[in-house]
Formats: sequence, structure tokens, C-alpha cells
Amino acid sequence: MASQSCAAALLGGLANVNTTAANFICGQLDAINQKLTDTTYAVDNTYLLFSAYLVFAMQLGFAMLCAGSVRAKNTMNIMLTNVLDAAAGGLSYYLFGYAFAFGGPSNGFIGRHSFGLSDFPSPSADYSFFLYQWAFAIAAAGITSGSIAERTQFVAYLIYSSFLTGFVYPIVSHWFWSSDGWASPTRTNRSLLFGSGVIDFAGSGVVHMVGGVAGLWGALIEGPRIGRFDRSGRSVALRGHSASLVVLGSFMLWFGWYGFNPGSFLTIAKSYGKSSVYYGQWSAIGRTAVTTTLAGCTAALTTLFSKRLLVGHWNVIDVCNGLLAGFAAITSGCSVVEPWAAIVCGFVAAWVLIGLNMLAAKVKFDDPLEATQLHGGCGAWGVLFTGLFATKKYVAEVYGSERPYGLLMGGGGKLLAAQLIEILVVSGWVTATMLPLFYGLQKMNLLRISREDETAGMDLTRHGGFAYAYHDEDDGFAKPAMYMMGRIEPSPEANPL
Repeated sequence: MASQSCAAALLGGLANVNTTAANFICGQLDAINQKLTDTTYAVDNTYLLFSAYLVFAMQLGFAMLCAGSVRAKNTMNIMLTNVLDAAAGGLSYYLFGYAFAFGGPSNGFIGRHSFGLSDFPSPSADYSFFLYQWAFAIAAAGITSGSIAERTQFVAYLIYSSFLTGFVYPIVSHWFWSSDGWASPTRTNRSLLFGSGVIDFAGSGVVHMVGGVAGLWGALIEGPRIGRFDRSGRSVALRGHSASLVVLGSFMLWFGWYGFNPGSFLTIAKSYGKSSVYYGQWSAIGRTAVTTTLAGCTAALTTLFSKRLLVGHWNVIDVCNGLLAGFAAITSGCSVVEPWAAIVCGFVAAWVLIGLNMLAAKVKFDDPLEATQLHGGCGAWGVLFTGLFATKKYVAEVYGSERPYGLLMGGGGKLLAAQLIEILVVSGWVTATMLPLFYGLQKMNLLRISREDETAGMDLTRHGGFAYAYHDEDDGFAKPAMYMMGRIEPSPEANPL
């Protein structure tokens, strides 16, 4: 039909062009058009695959961050749980999660097609899209594992990780990211929530709040680690064993966030019109990377100087957590705010983290990685931030039509109302699903390890040995296997000279 229309147009406009020539010209034009279409698909899918690889690299960042933040006697355990999040999450998301999240056509609550990637690929999604979304799902599970570190049974990790990535998280992502979701800004078949839909571009609520709220209930039900609070209720620092691993993990997460946030555009070869040939979705992707960077940098520096004033010294662990707090907060509005607004986002995120950490210590809440405060609290701030600072121009570009935008940018309160709804429903849904799960595991004695195992460390009691070898097993002069290195303190009678 296209060739016939093309030929008719040529014959009608050029008297000297015969039918054969017209058909030949149109055939060549169709071939060029098809080639350009194929190239566009290839470029977009390559971009999405590369972004998926970056997001998956964040698992290494999580693993290093978790390992450095726990005591040496639990290093093997926390590393294993990070591997488990990816492996168990991969199967559960393949079998059920993707279908619940994006299996359309569906209702506004849950997807119902593409279980086990049946009838895949489709006109709306290719395998690269599945891989990208799986990387997001296991990121949410990784957040929760940090909250309950150093005291959780291995079987509990298996159960909660599969349940979170296969059911809890996919439902939330369906609500806000699927074109059928009841609160999605890309909803096509019915009216948008408050005429706007929720703008949670890369998941401050969908990913970070889900993981943070799940971790909140897990940590509350388990209770604090032994020795975390003394008999008078004062907080006792149980410091992680390696600041080097924490810094390495933070930089790996920083690197991966450039797939997490800019990659959420899903495509790159898209023009925003003829007003400027050099401005298109590729420019919006670059801007998103810039806002992500500025929010993280601002939060890191704010945390550095704030903690220096509060505790009297410079602490690299606090700076790394502040950096990640800024990233978690900007994730929601990274594509629709100006770079200067990202600085505001990061500044407030740092104080949200500091304030929630103070509150956690006061109520005797123990989260070894501050994951609940960082991802849950700063994720909620990021959702609100979008409702305040989203700009009219960028919202129209990214979501394809003019609609309500940030309250402080003159867009009224409709978007902010939608963002508040997201915070409430995400908190409610995760509570309604993960609280009974953790409570049931606790009642069946499947959640927390014994006091003896926790004191000795799970590496020795549950995983066959420590993560670090203190001697060479082939050395005939090696100390016995149960020998542990200790610190020798000088006696009071020792000569100070």
C-alpha cells in the first residue's frame, strides 16, 4: 500500500515519470526507510542493553557496600545473600514478576500475560526490556538484605527475595510504570490520576521505597543485633570491618546509577521536534545524568560537613551514605527538573538521612547499612521533590503532553497530590505483604539465627569458615583452624618507655 501511494504521488506530480520508474524509486525509498527503522530499533535496544548491564553492575556495588558495612565474621554470609538476590530474583521475575508488572493488556492493579516470557518479544517489548526490568527488581531485594544483615537465617533470604521480586515489587511497578497501571503517567485507556499520573521516573518510590519499607519491617520484627544497644539503651556502634569496601561499593553504585536513571528513558534515538536539530531525547538523557550527579555530590558534601559539626570528625562511611541518599532521592524526578533543583534535592536528602539516623538510634532501630533510612526515607523525599520542582517543559517532553507539573514551578498542586498518593500506597502495599511474611517466618523460627550463632558469626557457624584466611592451610607451622588473631593490650605495669 505504501509503495502504491508513493507511485501514485510520483505519477501525479511528475508527468515524465512512467510507472516502472515510479515503482523502482518508491521501492528504493521503502528499502531506505526500512533500513532506518531497523537501525533505530538496533540503536535503542543496544542503549537499553547497555543500561541494563550498568544497573546489574550495581549488584557488585551492593555486595561490596554490604561486605564492608558488616563485621568480618559475617562477610561470607552477606556476600552470599547478594548473589542469592540476583539468582533467585532472576527465576522468580522470569516466571511471574515480569507478567505481573508489564503483562498487558491488563487491569490497573496487576498484569496477567507473558508468564515465563510467553509470546515474547512483542510489539511493545523486547528481551532487552525484560533484562532491564529484572535488574531493577533485584536492586529492590538488595536494599532489603542490608537492613536485616548479620542476624537473618539463610532460608529467610530465599523466601523473602523470591516473594519480593516475584510479586510485591512487580505489582508496584505495574501501578506506576505500565501503560495499564492505575497511577501511571503513560496510561492510555483511561484518565490519568489527578490529570497527571505519578511521575516516578526511575523509581525513588517504586524501587527504593519498596526495598526500604520491606527492610523496615524485617529489621523491626527481628530486633537489633546483640550489643547494638547497651543495657541503659545507649547506642553502641558496631562498625563495619572495611571502609575500603564501602568506598569501592559506593563508586560502583555511582557508576551503575548512570544506567539506572538515564537508562529509564528506554530509547535514545528520538527527536523532540524541528526547533533544534541538536536537541532531542539524547539531550534529555545527558541532562538526567547531570541532575543525578549534582544531587549525589551535594548530598555527599552536605553530609561531610554536617557530620563534622555534629560528631567532630570526618567520616568516609557517612559521606558514602550521604552520596547514595542523594542518588536515591533524585531518582524520581531526575528527568524533569533543572540541574539547580537537583542541588536542592541532594541538600535536603542529606538532612533527611541524618535526621532519620538520629531517630533510629533513639527508638533502638538497628539497620546495619542505614538502608531503611537511606532508601525508604530519602526515596519518599525524592517523590515529594518531584511534585515540587518538576518543570513544565521537561514534563511535556518526557511524557508527551502538557499536564500538571511542580507546585513551586507554578504548576499547581495536582502533581504533588499524585506523588503523596504514591508514598501512601507504596508504604501500605509493602506493609500489607512483607509484614505478615516476616512475622510468619519469625513465628516459625525461620527468620533470626540463634544467639550463639550470632555471637560467633554466621561465616563460621553457617558457611563453613571465615571469608578471610588468617593463615596458609598448606603451611605446616600454621596455627589450628580455630585460632583467632586478637589484639594484645599493654598491662598497667608496663614501662611506658
